[in-house]
Amino acid sequence: MKLPDRPPPSELSATAEEREMAVQRLSAHFAADHLEIAELERRLDLVYAASSGAELAELVADLPTLSVDEEVEVTPSPRIEPGRAVARTQTMVAVMGGAERKGQWTPPRHMNVVAVMGGGKLDFREAIFGQPVSEVTIVVFMGGVEIIVPPGIRVESNGFALMGGFEQVAQETAAPDAPLVKVNGFACMGAVEMKVRLPGETEKEARKRIKQEKGRRRLQRGRDG
Repeated sequence: MKLPDRPPPSELSATAEEREMAVQRLSAHFAADHLEIAELERRLDLVYAASSGAELAELVADLPTLSVDEEVEVTPSPRIEPGRAVARTQTMVAVMGGAERKGQWTPPRHMNVVAVMGGGKLDFREAIFGQPVSEVTIVVFMGGVEIIVPPGIRVESNGFALMGGFEQVAQETAAPDAPLVKVNGFACMGAVEMKVRLPGETEKEARKRIKQEKGRRRLQRGRDG
C-alpha cells in the first residue's frame, strides 16, 4: 500500500517558532519605516490567523530586504556591582561653559548639577552602579542639562520649570529591581532633557529601536490576548 506523499514544508501547519520569526521580521520592517503602524497591526493579526508557513512567508514577501543594521538586537542589562565603592556626594558645575560625566563612571549617592548659561550632561549608559538608588539634583538658569540613561534603568523625575522645561521619560520595560535614578530640581529659562539610548546609539538609531520595541509589545499583547 502506497503511503500518501508528505506535504512540502510550506503547506504544513505554522509552528510557534515560525510565527515568532514572522513577528520579529515585521517589527524590524516597522522600525526601518517599511510599514506604517496600521499596516503593522494588520499584518500581526494575520500572523496569528495564518495556518501554514506559506501564509506567514507571504506577509513579508513584498517588503524590502533588511540590512544587517536593521536586524533585531538584544538590549544589554545595566551593570550593577553591589560591593563597589560609592561616593556620598559629587557636584558638577557649568557656568558659561560645559561639563559632563560619561563612560564607565560610578554615580554617587547624590549628584548635584548646576548649569548657569552653560550646559551639563550626565550619561548613564555605561555607568557601573554600586547602589540601587542614585539621586540627582539639578539647578538650571538660562542653560540646559541632558540626562541619558540606557534601557532597563528606572527614572523618577520631580522637577519644576519656569519659562523652560523639565522633561521625564517612561521606562516601560524596566524591572522593579532595576537601578533607580531619581531626578529633581529647578529650571529657569532653561531645560532638563532626558533620553533613553543604548551605548554608542545615536538619536536616529534610538528612534528606530523604539519603533521596533513597540512592534514587539504589540505582538505580546496579541499573544496574551
